[in-house]
Parts: sequence; structure tokens; C-alpha cells
Amino acid sequence: MISLRFSLTLLLSIVFFQHYLHAQGVTEIGDISVPCKEDPDCINRLHPGIPMLTKVNPGDTIIFNCRNAADINLDPEASKIEREDDPQIGWIHPLTGPVHIIGAVAGDVLKVNILDIEPGQWAWTSTSTSGIVSDKIEGFLYIKWKLGTEYATSEDLPGIKLPNRSFPGVISVLPGAEQHAVMLEREKELYEAGGAVLPPHAKHAVPEEICGEGGTYADECLRTIPPREHGGNLDIRYLQAGSSIYLPCYLNGCGLSIGDTHYIQGDGEVSGTAVEMDARVTVTTEILKNGPDLSRGPHYEGPAQLLDIPSERFYATTGFPIKEEDFVPANLEYLASEKIRNLSNLSEDISLAARNALLAMIEYISTTYGYTKLQAYVITSVAVDLRIGQLVDKPNVGVTAILPLDIFED
Repeated sequence: MISLRFSLTLLLSIVFFQHYLHAQGVTEIGDISVPCKEDPDCINRLHPGIPMLTKVNPGDTIIFNCRNAADINLDPEASKIEREDDPQIGWIHPLTGPVHIIGAVAGDVLKVNILDIEPGQWAWTSTSTSGIVSDKIEGFLYIKWKLGTEYATSEDLPGIKLPNRSFPGVISVLPGAEQHAVMLEREKELYEAGGAVLPPHAKHAVPEEICGEGGTYADECLRTIPPREHGGNLDIRYLQAGSSIYLPCYLNGCGLSIGDTHYIQGDGEVSGTAVEMDARVTVTTEILKNGPDLSRGPHYEGPAQLLDIPSERFYATTGFPIKEEDFVPANLEYLASEKIRNLSNLSEDISLAARNALLAMIEYISTTYGYTKLQAYVITSVAVDLRIGQLVDKPNVGVTAILPLDIFED
């Protein structure tokens, strides 16, 4: 009885606190104590038919309780979630939302101001088949991180101390019917041509009644994995607290969702993951009636210090679009071009230049610091920045990989 009374008292306290916050112009959504499919404020697909359950006035504070990208319980004492094999990784990414911004109509621009990001206690990083050089670095590695307010460390990767540079990988609005149809069709065409696309997939889809197996639009809901004009999985590490992002409103209310929170990431997220964590993200919104032209993608802004690498010193490698003969980079295989196979130099291929800069950096970290190639691959994903050197010196455009040296404790 005491336990029941305590539970009821706790529940009533939570409800009262949420009403109090709302009255103060603060709305908090998302319950990360349960899986995404059990939380009415969680989605992992995008479709104009998804309802916006929470309404918030522009200018009010919104607190998004966000899950990590794989929707797993990160408590080290928790039992590991066993999932049946799903090559389409249908549970990625769980997003908190969508939120209806009162007064916003289709055609407006939504400005989202990121005020604060509070990390959880634990996080993870792994290698993945989606990594940019996973065809060259064999094996699988999973790293568990302990998060502090300033640094992350791991017993799985000793000697590394990563500074807190938290940001949400996904910030998105819902697509409208017209935009959704265009996006769905162009991705279908690319998929049928053999391109790297994850098409609509109903397994593990949330909300189930709309996007799941047997759902109203089971074959139409867009995946949250790629970014598009609506925003989405941008994975831009500069979207930290103090920055603002401009998103297009395609529907009345916009449908703002946030998720895939990262403690730190290198430009490129090259192994497929960053330091993936749960987090509380606090934002405010503004409605712009004559905002910037976002037809090619979202815009963002913030203080210049967010562009800096988190280190006093760095070491860098470079890469150019040069390859071995009889080799076709994985991202170009779907084009089935024998011209590509027989060339040892491609013209203006920034992706190949990035691969080469990255492979050089993995080799440098492994040789210099004694880590395995897999460990070095993870280090590049969470800490190394891939930046464009130049795009005009044809045929060899250039990419540089920048390693912040202060992450090494010794």
C-alpha cells in the first residue's frame, strides 16, 4: 500500500509539475523511460498524416527529452535489448515530437533557437556498414562512453578524453503532401537504379497506426535516416547551444521534431555513428513570414566559436580523387561504369578525396598512438573533421582530415 501511495503521489506530482511548466510558458515532451513505440511523443518516420499532439506558442520554451539513435536503454545495469535481425534498421531514428507551433502556416519559415543541451550519463559509438570506408576497415567495434558535463571517457577506448560539444543530429519539420510525394518518388527512382537508399519500411515504424505494418500509410512513410529539404538527419556538429536553424513550414503548425542527440562528433560522422546519447534539448521558436529561401535546404547561424575544433593543436592529412585501377568506390557502383573501373584518377570526385584523407588519418592514428585500425576509425568518427580544401583545381579537388590533438590524454 505504501508503494502504491508513493507511486500515485509521484504521478500526481509529475502531472502537476507539467501543468505548472506549461503555465509558465514551458512545455516538456517525451518520456525516454519507455521505448519509442510506447511514447505518444515519439516518431521514427515522416509523413504529412502524422498528428501533432502538442501545441506550443512561438516564443515559449520547449524541452525535448530525446533518445539515442538506436532507442536502447543506456543504463549499464539494464539488460541489453535483443532485436530480431532487421537489415533496414527500422527503429532508427526515434524523434521526440512532432510539435504544432501555434500560428505557423504552410509557407512560413520556422526559426528554432537551441538554448541548452543536457547530456545523459552514458553513450555509445560503433562502426557500421554505412561508414564511408567500412569496405576497407574490417570488423565491428562497439564503444560505451561515460559522460560528464565537460568530458566523455571510455574503458573500451583508453587514453581518449572527448570534450562536450553536444548537439541534436536531427531537427526536422513534417513534409507536406506535395513535398512528400516528390521526395518519395525521387528516392524510389534512385533505389530502383541501385543507389544507396532506405525505402519506406513498416517494421518497427512509429506511429504504428500510420506507418507500421498494417498502418494507413505503411508503404509511404519516409525514413528519418537521410536529411532533406525539411531538415532531418543533418548531423551538423555546429548546431550546438547558441545556434539557430531555419526550417520551412510545409504544414500548418510545422511539426517540429528533434532527436539523434550527440555528445560530440567529427565532421563526417565517418564510421556511421557519433557519441550517441540521450539528452534534454531546450529550444524556443520564431515564425518568419518573409524568411530566407530554403528550397535547397535549411540555413543555420550562430557564434563563430562553434566552428572551431575543440583543441589547441591539430594534425591533418589530405586526400585527392585518386584510386587503384580496377577499383570502383562503393558509392559509384550503382552507375555500372567501366570507365570508372579502369581509371586511376577521377575528376572532381569529392567523396573519393574524402575517403583518401580519412584512410590516411586512420593509418596515422594507428601508427602514431598504437590503436587498432577499428579503434582509429571510431576516433575519426567522433573527433576528426573532414573539410573541403578546394573545389576548383581540376581534376584533383581536395579534402583535409583534421585531428584535434588535445583528445589524447597522454
